[in-house]
Amino acid sequence: MPGMTFGETAEREDLLSAAAVEAVERTSAYAGSVFLRSRDRRSVVLAAACGVPPSLLGGWRLIPVSSPIPVAVAYSAGRTIHLADAEETMRRYPQVALALPYAFGSCSVPVSAGGEAFGTLAIVWAASPGMEGLSKAERRRVRTIARRLGDSLAALRARTGDPVECEPDTVPVEVPAPSPSAVRVGFFDWDLATGTVTMDDQGCAIFGLDPRTFDGRSETLTSRLHPGDLAVFRAYGQTAAAEGQPVARRLRVRVGTDGGGKYRTVEVWGRTPEAEDGSARAQLVGAVVDARAGHMALSAIERLTDGLFALAPDGQVTYANRTALHLLDVHSEALLGRCLWEALPWLADPDIEYRHRSAMISQAPASFLACPSPDRWLAFSLHPAPDGVTGRVVPVGQPPPDSTPSAPPALAAPATAPARMGVMYHVLQLGSALTEAVTAREVCEVVSDQLLPAFGGQRLAIYVVREETLHLLFHTGHDKGFLDWLEGVPLHAHLPGTEALTSGAPLFIESQHDLARNYPDIPTGGVSSWAYLPLIASSHPVGTCILGFDEIHQFTEKDRGVLTALAGLIAQALERARLYDSEFTLARGLQQALLPHRLPVLPGIRTVMRYLPGTRGMEIGGDWYDVIPTDSGVCLVIGDVEGHSIAAAATMAQLRSAVRAFAAVGHAPGDVMAGANRTLIDLDPGLLASCCFIHLEPRSHQAHAVTAGHPPPLLRHPDGATDVLDLEVGPILGVERTSTYPETRIALPPGSVLALYTDGLVEEPTADIDVGIDRLRASLAHARADSLDELADRLLHNARRSAYRADDIALLLIETAPDKHTAQNERHAHALTFRTHGQR
Repeated sequence: MPGMTFGETAEREDLLSAAAVEAVERTSAYAGSVFLRSRDRRSVVLAAACGVPPSLLGGWRLIPVSSPIPVAVAYSAGRTIHLADAEETMRRYPQVALALPYAFGSCSVPVSAGGEAFGTLAIVWAASPGMEGLSKAERRRVRTIARRLGDSLAALRARTGDPVECEPDTVPVEVPAPSPSAVRVGFFDWDLATGTVTMDDQGCAIFGLDPRTFDGRSETLTSRLHPGDLAVFRAYGQTAAAEGQPVARRLRVRVGTDGGGKYRTVEVWGRTPEAEDGSARAQLVGAVVDARAGHMALSAIERLTDGLFALAPDGQVTYANRTALHLLDVHSEALLGRCLWEALPWLADPDIEYRHRSAMISQAPASFLACPSPDRWLAFSLHPAPDGVTGRVVPVGQPPPDSTPSAPPALAAPATAPARMGVMYHVLQLGSALTEAVTAREVCEVVSDQLLPAFGGQRLAIYVVREETLHLLFHTGHDKGFLDWLEGVPLHAHLPGTEALTSGAPLFIESQHDLARNYPDIPTGGVSSWAYLPLIASSHPVGTCILGFDEIHQFTEKDRGVLTALAGLIAQALERARLYDSEFTLARGLQQALLPHRLPVLPGIRTVMRYLPGTRGMEIGGDWYDVIPTDSGVCLVIGDVEGHSIAAAATMAQLRSAVRAFAAVGHAPGDVMAGANRTLIDLDPGLLASCCFIHLEPRSHQAHAVTAGHPPPLLRHPDGATDVLDLEVGPILGVERTSTYPETRIALPPGSVLALYTDGLVEEPTADIDVGIDRLRASLAHARADSLDELADRLLHNARRSAYRADDIALLLIETAPDKHTAQNERHAHALTFRTHGQR
């Protein structure tokens, strides 16, 4: 997290993980997660998870705040979203049910403080039809946990400056689900010189002693040992001191206090710490480990004739007994730490991963058949819990004809097949994500994010047609030039990329040998397999999408069918986006033509303007600014016509002209605003507008301001103290023809800075506008800049970094000339140096 120290990052992560764990433990949920807002406020990002690993969430790590997903809705709307079961989820949020078609309920609660939203706390529980979900008391608990988390994050920000936001590539904190432990561990400190032993409560319990009455004598411990181990125990300390490294011994400890002669085996690990002079102390510190339950369970499992295995929540195999290894025909080294569908080629079907994900998310058992060889069938059953899955595998006879095996031999994947998530899951994600993509770049990024992991590819390139030749539009992968030879080639060339497009049929090349046989002399670029997908929309060739695979990839009939279908979906989205890009460029050019390109140079003041268009939506906005010289001074104007449309831009141009005309003939500020109001009503565009008009007299350092429902100006004094100007506010323009606009007198000391702006700079969907205005005031007060231009850039710093702006932003800065003793410096420089001394 940029700008944060390690300690501050750890503190935030502790807060997030503690909230997720508490939400799970205090409800009937088995998994919890915390999402935080992204820097651009466009998305919420998974920051912490308890119970279900993030890998099971697939594409739900980064969720647009505008999407119909409960986590996003809870954040943007500031309300709790409670979905009792899968039926209610399907009814209210079908996009979630489509991508995660499992039996679960969920509750998403906004995390906020002081009216400002930071993110969402969400929990998930196993559900069946007819369940009521969380009780009212449980919902109150979750809301309380979310409210406390919001307050803690706000306090952390106030203390450290943590912006409480996440980058899209943030690695979430993962906390495993609570589970019982089969191992007990106690700690001890044994003074070998005096025989005194200090032991914690768990250590006393392992030795069968009451920690409240343990006298700390080593003789008391030896009374609990098997007589045959007394000599080993007495020599243990001297052995550890002599060897100078940790030493382990197994001891038999008496069970119970009745002296019945029953013992269990424990392990003691200890070492002697070094003294300051490097010599060994007469002291032994270490731990006593009682793993009897684990050992007994392991022995029992190994004696079974059924194959048993354990999977971590993310699907990795953590244990398999000897029978399971025999049935699966695999060595433990090749299986442990990998997913079943990764380690075993005959299980490399997306349906297997789907069944595991279904079991974990719905917390319901799942089963399937598999065929490792033509004459052998195995039956698998999965039994989930929040902390993982217990699996059982047994041999069965030939299934009946109507059975549906998970991976028949004809579809068995080769040993080199890459791990893949369920293909259909990614197809659904692609279709959903493409509806959100607007620009050609966004479409390409969506295609890359979805197709590569779905089919196990490592590289992707998209070429588009321009003037009957192919040109690169987008590429990703570690070798960005693997298709350089395709750039600029005509469509009639004998090349795989062009022939796939002109024929309209996808081309699948599974090896370099196949490529060389059909297309000799074409460089491979380190790629072993290719998929060339023609992008055709409305019988019009749009381009070619190429997937590259580092290892040989065999395209199944299912793969080929899905990729062929997706090609048409991608082509339609790309064609729409390219049309948007061209029209967007034209619209933005028109809007820029309606605004002043430069501001007049005036004695006694300096002015700087900035304009940032919104990043979404085809329509252009109605923000405008102006600086109008007059005989008595200068008029400063900023305004905003509602909406984003050609009509809004046209109305803006007419209002700007009207204001200039009224100001040029010397009308007072209130009369100028009243005239603009009448003009807007006469035009009758069906739109409203806000405006701020200030008449400045540089020689007297006085100004008169009027405002029509516009955000208030900011004034930074020469010493850095910055105020939000308290102006008398008149009605918004376009409401009532007889509206009047009172003037407010403002004193502008030499060397002060006046800031006029539109609401796009201070408005956020999840916070009150006053919060944004105060944040801008603080930025203006503390910004260090060597020129007025640099000051404007600093104020727009966060907005410029944002990939998403829902509204246009206009900013106009005015600096009055400093005192005479700095005038000479001003003549030799284009900017003044501002030194802020804090905020009053």
